[in-house]
Amino acid sequence: MIQTAQRLDGIGEYYFSKKLREIDELNKAGKNIINLGIGSPDQPPHPDVIATLQEESAKPNTHAYQNYKGSPVLRSAFSQWYRQYYGVTLNPETEILPLIGSKEGIMHICMTYLNNGDKVLVPNPGYPTYSSAVKLAGGTTVPYELLEVNNYEPVLEEIDTAGVKLMFVNYPHMPTGQLPTDAFFEKLVAWAKERDILVIHDNPYSFILNNHPKSLLSVKGAKDIVLELNSLSKSHNMAGWRVGVLVGHADRLNEVIRFKSNMDSGMFLPAQLAAAKALLLPREWYDSVNFIYKNRQKKVFALLDLLNCTFSRQQAGMFVWASANNNSTLSNNHELGAGGFLSDEVLYKANVFITPGGIFGSAGNNYIRVSLCATEEKIDEAIKRIKENL
Repeated sequence: MIQTAQRLDGIGEYYFSKKLREIDELNKAGKNIINLGIGSPDQPPHPDVIATLQEESAKPNTHAYQNYKGSPVLRSAFSQWYRQYYGVTLNPETEILPLIGSKEGIMHICMTYLNNGDKVLVPNPGYPTYSSAVKLAGGTTVPYELLEVNNYEPVLEEIDTAGVKLMFVNYPHMPTGQLPTDAFFEKLVAWAKERDILVIHDNPYSFILNNHPKSLLSVKGAKDIVLELNSLSKSHNMAGWRVGVLVGHADRLNEVIRFKSNMDSGMFLPAQLAAAKALLLPREWYDSVNFIYKNRQKKVFALLDLLNCTFSRQQAGMFVWASANNNSTLSNNHELGAGGFLSDEVLYKANVFITPGGIFGSAGNNYIRVSLCATEEKIDEAIKRIKENL
């Protein structure tokens, strides 16, 4: 009998991969589930981006293997984008590494730097891929708790950093929508420098419902100790295009590319050129995207009020994070707490899927997360179903 590798021990199938199969079965049974759980933009990219992809794909000379470090056109566009919106200067030749989606960058970083048993700080609650990538690379996860009472910022002085090599952070934070402050970013960089910890800042949500995008690299001296991941998936409605980037000190990028260059053969050139077009869109593009999300957010607030949840109205990103603690005491019997209980109630009684916060870590057990990636009409229908069935 062929056995799977030990590196997969403790690594389960991604939650949404399993849940979407269940929802598919419920739909086959006629339930017509409204999905308010997944953060996949439902709007298209800008028409000029699609036109660029079409035009470049029609050319006979754009289908070959590409430079492992990405097209100079795309790297230049990322450099301009970072300078314009984040106030960060990056050398397009040495400090920018395009990725086939930023998710692959998380794995590349872990495989580049981690030996068996190396410790990595991961947020709780936080993106589950951080922990999975660390474990697959042989590292050991050390969760640090993020609490609402602390504005979902880590209490750095309370973290045990013995043996810690890397730290994952993510602001605007997913799943809580917490925005970063300049003071926290400055404190984090100084703290990491003192302890020689490489900080990985995952930054895909900074343009969604946020007028002041921030990069951790904007802190003076941050390049010495920070690598930043970014993506066009959320900001430009290009999730399926798989276009991301890793930025930071040239030495760090050269280390990562030693691993990356053995894993892929570059990104499709027309996709890179279309991504460059997206990065050079005017600010009006972001305003138009956020106009839609803002209207949806208001309706999700109404849905959460109906569910007797409490939440901040100052969240960024394409989700709303809410406490379900005001709901039934039966939630104490659910493995994911009040959030898990409420998610099941809404799914099985009202045919609406919302995400239990506990899938992002134990600190999220009593919370739920609602996606804004559904039309206002679908959110209205979800509200109607909840009123009628709960």
